[in-house]
Amino acid sequence: MTAPARRWADLSALLTDVLAGTLGPDPATTVATSVFWLHHGTRLAGGDTTYRNQYVLVRSGRSFGACAVEAGAVDPAICADASGRTLAALLTDGPPALRLAALDAYLAETRPHREAVGAEPVTLPAGPPEVRARARDAAVAGLLDVAAGTKVALIGVVNPLVAAIRDRGGVCLPCDFNLRVTQWGEPVSASMTEVLATADAVVATGMTLGNGSFDQILRHCRDHRLPLVVYAQTGSAVARAFLGSGVTALCAEPFPFSQFSADPTVVYRYRAAAVGSDDGRS
Repeated sequence: MTAPARRWADLSALLTDVLAGTLGPDPATTVATSVFWLHHGTRLAGGDTTYRNQYVLVRSGRSFGACAVEAGAVDPAICADASGRTLAALLTDGPPALRLAALDAYLAETRPHREAVGAEPVTLPAGPPEVRARARDAAVAGLLDVAAGTKVALIGVVNPLVAAIRDRGGVCLPCDFNLRVTQWGEPVSASMTEVLATADAVVATGMTLGNGSFDQILRHCRDHRLPLVVYAQTGSAVARAFLGSGVTALCAEPFPFSQFSADPTVVYRYRAAAVGSDDGRS
């Protein structure tokens, strides 16, 4: 029999329960086998935007946890010292990005996406980055059930996702800390508060987990009863914990991410109603 669903107010509350060992094995007995740092740039054909992405990743057992970081936010040298430490140590003694990646690894290992109740696997086709990005972003936008004219705040701009929202009749309100215009020359707001104030629905990327804005988005959507769809490469298992508690739907893409392969890979879609009371505990 599945235990009643657990609800967390914010990331701090979730972290507290993980450290207490109430969601699975004691993280003090779980080791981070490998901690590493990635930096890559991508420019899709036909676009004029180069995406420069940096990640901190933690491997524990069968699973990887990840956190996207802003340029200069993390010294890659931390990885050498972090590898081989317990997840509890990383969760309490590391910089914020490392703590988030360790939390993601713990939750992913406790309940891998490929085994999770309510997870809908969607295979991205083999092909060049443009083909795979369009398929991925169509999978994300397919979780957003909006009527024509619905204002959708996009927190963390990915150009194919802007197009996917528009293709479904939504009016995209893009917001990003680093981009100023979309591929089509549309202005991108630097103020998350500004776009949230007028939005009827919200799509947020996993980057919000790493830069500290996720709790604010979650609280706003709860208070205003707005649908919140999260597309998470980084922090995908962390975002999953908030399904039914502010997060309406999730497209989770665990590492290795689609941009690192030309072969078919899988993303996992969740809807809060489908997940029900499964909170990841056995």
